[in-house]
Amino acid sequence: MSDLVERLRAGGWRMTAQRRVVAEVLDGEHVHLTADEVHARAAARLPEISRATVYNTLGELVSLGEVTEVATGGRATRYDPNTHHPHHHLVCAGCGVIRDVRPGGDPMADLPDSERFGFTLSDVEVTYRGLCPACAPS
Repeated sequence: MSDLVERLRAGGWRMTAQRRVVAEVLDGEHVHLTADEVHARAAARLPEISRATVYNTLGELVSLGEVTEVATGGRATRYDPNTHHPHHHLVCAGCGVIRDVRPGGDPMADLPDSERFGFTLSDVEVTYRGLCPACAPS
C-alpha cells in the first residue's frame, strides 16, 4: 500500500483541500491512474476541483519525487505513488491495466559490465508486457 498522504504530511507539504483529495485518490497499491482519471475521482469527492489544479498538483508531486510518471507505450501517461517501494510493472497489452511486481534478484546487477559502456547505474525500470486474465484468449 502506498503511504503517499503520510509522506506528504511528514514532508511539510501544504495540504490544501484540493491537494489532499488528489493525494488521497492516488494513495494505494497498484494505483496507476491517468490525469483524467485522477480528476474524475477527485471531482467526485470535491466537485469544485479543476482539471488545471489536478494537472498542476500531479506535476508538483512528480517534481517532488513522490509520484512517478509511467509511460505504457502509446497510452496516456499514468501516475504511480509507490515511489518509495522498489518495484517493476506488469502491463496488459490488451486493456492497459498495470500491476506492481517485485520479482527476486537485483536488476542493477543483471546488466553485465560489458554492456554498461562505462555508465554508472543509478536506476532500473523494467516493464513486463502480456495479457491479463480478462484479455487472454480462453
